[in-house]
Amino acid sequence: MTSKQRVLDTVEGRIPDRVPIGEFAIDSDTVEKIIGHETYLRAKAKSQIAFWEGRHDEVAESWRKDHIELFRKLELDIITFPMYTWDVPRPSDDPPPRKVDAATWEDTHGRVFKFSEATADITCVSDPVMDRKVFAKEEFEKEPDPSAPDKRSRAILDSVITVFKNEKFIIGPSGGEVGIVLLGGMERGMEELLTNPEAVSAATAYYLKKQTAADPLCIHPDSDAIMWGQDFCFNSGPFIDPEMFRQLFFAANKERVDTIHRKHGKKVFKHCCGNTQILLDMFVDMGYDVYQSIQPTAGMDVCAVKRSHGHKIGLWGGVALEHLIGGTMDDVRTDVRRAMQCAKEGGRFILGASHSIAVGAKYDNYMAMIDEYWKHCSY
Repeated sequence: MTSKQRVLDTVEGRIPDRVPIGEFAIDSDTVEKIIGHETYLRAKAKSQIAFWEGRHDEVAESWRKDHIELFRKLELDIITFPMYTWDVPRPSDDPPPRKVDAATWEDTHGRVFKFSEATADITCVSDPVMDRKVFAKEEFEKEPDPSAPDKRSRAILDSVITVFKNEKFIIGPSGGEVGIVLLGGMERGMEELLTNPEAVSAATAYYLKKQTAADPLCIHPDSDAIMWGQDFCFNSGPFIDPEMFRQLFFAANKERVDTIHRKHGKKVFKHCCGNTQILLDMFVDMGYDVYQSIQPTAGMDVCAVKRSHGHKIGLWGGVALEHLIGGTMDDVRTDVRRAMQCAKEGGRFILGASHSIAVGAKYDNYMAMIDEYWKHCSY
């Protein structure tokens, strides 16, 4: 049985020859240990700086070649295309941000960017342009004009998918996820939900149209599924009241899923960290085929979720990221055995980390996870 058929059987509720294994993402420090050399693949800060310096072709070639090399060396059933693996930004006429110190940059608009040691990423921590912006529903009452990905991005997709399309289950990109519309970012967006609901509703309808129109430009014909990755929850529960989510965003997200299923024939995988327990019924009702993450440190137990929802939706997870980073090989092996014992029965289960193989994950722990998987994966 090929990996492609194995995952398809699992998602559709049939029992495959073994439990599939895959990861939402594998960050660069682990990638480099597996392929044996430096890479830009999932090297988030390194890639961003290279883009600022105009080295787009250099990054794109690394993403293309190293993606193929990684999945030739790892016996995973699923290939994904998360951030910093395929989407090359278009060159900009704006000058690159000015380096303020070893971990800080500022651009000509006054936006400040900081390097995070924990995630090896560069994020915008201050945006005076957005702080001054006033959101009005009228700005979203227009027809969207989606643009195709940069030609280098498409070349990466074509190259990687051509190599693996007959063997692996391919989760590719789409036109995007409506999710929870937070105008101006998390903190500002929460305020807009309460004080400016008309603009939020107009923006939700606009993004729905824009993403749907972008799907034909972004969805690869040889992919098997797409994945959306916006988080909806803190460790303690949802960002917003579930009833507010249902009133403002449920219909738009359901329509997005229905469109992917009906018009493009792809499965829809949903990555979502945090405590999602109170939203799981809506995940099912919106039509997600697989829920990926199942974060134990947020109170999400893979065995409990399997009992409550495993017959309604595919589940992907089982090994705590925190054990991969800060635990022992025995901790990781215990996670694998427990997940297999409680979630394997009846199918609809894919083994993986509770988030990703993130920055700081111990290589030996990840290898122990894979080794233990092979001992318990067969049906």
